[in-house]
Amino acid sequence: MPSPDRGTVHIIGAGVAGLAAAVNLAGRGRAVVVHEANAQAGGRCRTFHDHATGMAIDNGTHLLLSGNRATLAYLDRIGASSLLEGPAEAEFDFADLASGERWTMRFSDGRFPWWIFDTKARVPKTHARDYLPLARLLWTTGDRKLADIIDCNGPLYERLIAPVFLAALNIAPSSGSAKLASTILRETLALGGKACRPLIAPHGIGTTVIEPALTYLRGHGVPVLLGHVLHCLRYADGGVSALDFGDETLPLGENDAVILAVPAYAARTLVPDLQTPSAFRGIVNAHFRFDPPLGQPRMLGIVNGTAEWIFTLPGRIAVTISDADRFFDLPREQLAAAIWRDVAAVMEISAPLPVWQIVRERRATFAATPEENAKRPGAETAWRNLFLAGDWTATGLPATIEGAVRSGNRAAERVVSMRSWGRAAA
Repeated sequence: MPSPDRGTVHIIGAGVAGLAAAVNLAGRGRAVVVHEANAQAGGRCRTFHDHATGMAIDNGTHLLLSGNRATLAYLDRIGASSLLEGPAEAEFDFADLASGERWTMRFSDGRFPWWIFDTKARVPKTHARDYLPLARLLWTTGDRKLADIIDCNGPLYERLIAPVFLAALNIAPSSGSAKLASTILRETLALGGKACRPLIAPHGIGTTVIEPALTYLRGHGVPVLLGHVLHCLRYADGGVSALDFGDETLPLGENDAVILAVPAYAARTLVPDLQTPSAFRGIVNAHFRFDPPLGQPRMLGIVNGTAEWIFTLPGRIAVTISDADRFFDLPREQLAAAIWRDVAAVMEISAPLPVWQIVRERRATFAATPEENAKRPGAETAWRNLFLAGDWTATGLPATIEGAVRSGNRAAERVVSMRSWGRAAA
């Protein structure tokens, strides 16, 4: 049982960051309460029943990599590791809709990139010497636009660097943060294929990442209060003194703490003088109720198309488009038809547009530019018992599931050390 003399940790937000913090602290025997404004946990990682298609779909199709160590440890703790699927080797399939070419990238396991010397493993129409500028990106200092570090032209950029960094940064890679791109490179390709295996949740990201966490928390006696909207934080004596939920105000004890795991724009309204990223980018996800043709890869990267990543899932095909603000004013049916044309072309499907759903997230991630990256706050705040978590905080990564889990773990660590820190400050 949690020890009451160590206080209660109130976590505001039941997205990935908040749940990661809750799981971390519950596993240490801490008393935790999770407050979620929405009727469903998960934030941007939700699986829900869609009435238009009659299917369970994700509000966003997410990709994990075998090198996402914090996320895999989190999934292992909540008993969900077996719900991920991926190839035994680090393989990525691509198709170019302009030329009709298809190829498979295969990364060698070790740190030395043997694959760049293999014409069947590297990007078509590239040479081994073309990959040398990536080494410059590995050791970039400061933060500049990616275009200031590497050449954003040519087959290597168009067929590998752009699709990968566009998906990771959710912004046109040429204007994206070279510092964030460098971190991605160091934690994936630089470690070899063992860190690059693509992993997806075929039965839903919420089913894999969220629901097992809720089960874990219930088993540890952690309440998850849905529809519990925090109106404001009340401050006194250098800390948060109460949580105001409108119809009730919850006073905090001396040893209580708060982890604020809400979106950046919500955090700014709750914490005085908090600097956060203020520019955002959208993502479009399309879902088609259609049995994928046999022999298609689980995930397929598209070059020169409207679609960018196509996922073949049980009974449906899902498509993700990053940095998709340009599509937000396009009529939904027109957008669905354009995406389906790409899917049908690359998979040689003659069927007309099937039953579909479009999910558009206008503020899916912060804009991963050098300027916005510099605005990301750390876990600690000016208030001794208030900590921040979220993929928009200073994780060193773009806004990804891995970054969200790391932020939750980091906030949990700050809570664990809070009392000794408070005595030293006194």
